[in-house]
Amino acid sequence: MLAILAPGQGAQTPGFLASWLTDDTARAQLQTLSGVAGLDLAQLGTDADADTIRQTDIAQPLLVAAGVVAAERLLAGGPTPDVVAGHSVGEITAAAITGVLTPTEAMAFVATRGRGMAAASNVRPTSMMAVVGGNADEVLAAIEAAGLTAANNNGPGQIVAAGTVEELGVLAADPPARARLIQLSVAGAFHTVHMQPAVATLEQLAATLSPHDPSTVLLSNADGRAIDNGTEFLRRLVSQVGNPVRWDLCLDALRDLGVTGVLELPPAGTLTGIAKRNLKGVALFNLNTPDQLDDARAFVAEHAGAHA
Repeated sequence: MLAILAPGQGAQTPGFLASWLTDDTARAQLQTLSGVAGLDLAQLGTDADADTIRQTDIAQPLLVAAGVVAAERLLAGGPTPDVVAGHSVGEITAAAITGVLTPTEAMAFVATRGRGMAAASNVRPTSMMAVVGGNADEVLAAIEAAGLTAANNNGPGQIVAAGTVEELGVLAADPPARARLIQLSVAGAFHTVHMQPAVATLEQLAATLSPHDPSTVLLSNADGRAIDNGTEFLRRLVSQVGNPVRWDLCLDALRDLGVTGVLELPPAGTLTGIAKRNLKGVALFNLNTPDQLDDARAFVAEHAGAHA
């Protein structure tokens, strides 16, 4: 039972797309996606510094482009994954992989999403802070008491709080017992009410799209459920921007489905790291460069079951 996962914002690092430009097929697709996004993805993914690719309206299209390009090269003519999921912006990658959206539709959606979230972040100073460790109930209570939102629940011991800079200061001044706080390098309270302007923009774009039902099991960040209707998944992609990511529930779903192998698309490492802590005994593969494709295809062939 094979799961393919697509990472979210924060996974990007300078130069992470460089190796894919040596692949003619990948380079051509990146050029097409660049035209849709209105960004030079090849240049941004090879030469741009960390501060540049940290910007929301740049990071998000870069991540989706990397995942879509790598997945197409990985899966062409081979077995279909049994389940696909993406973390936050990675859900758009997942929608493209499973055919809910075409690659160009996914790129148009994520470019609009990134610009909308960046604009919403400029309305008021907001940010996000990871709360690592501590008792889960106490952590959630402290986040709520500070007026914050538990924007990402990434499984036991890792919850991300989001809200205004002032609210984050309240949490920092009185942190939960046995918990460590890590300020995230993002200029916005993603997956909270502060992103509602971006939701409205995406609703207008979504109305122009014609999604298809997914080709395989596709999990939703909202509740970990498998969504088999493309229109419903697109609706969830829109609302997800202003609502929490329940990756903990996606992990539960992967466990309940009996997944034996997890492959993370580039830039890989974040979600397999979470899986290593929460899905004991599951084989893991980080796909980051095209010279790994043969080994990655062997991993897919070994673990793909129901849709092989």
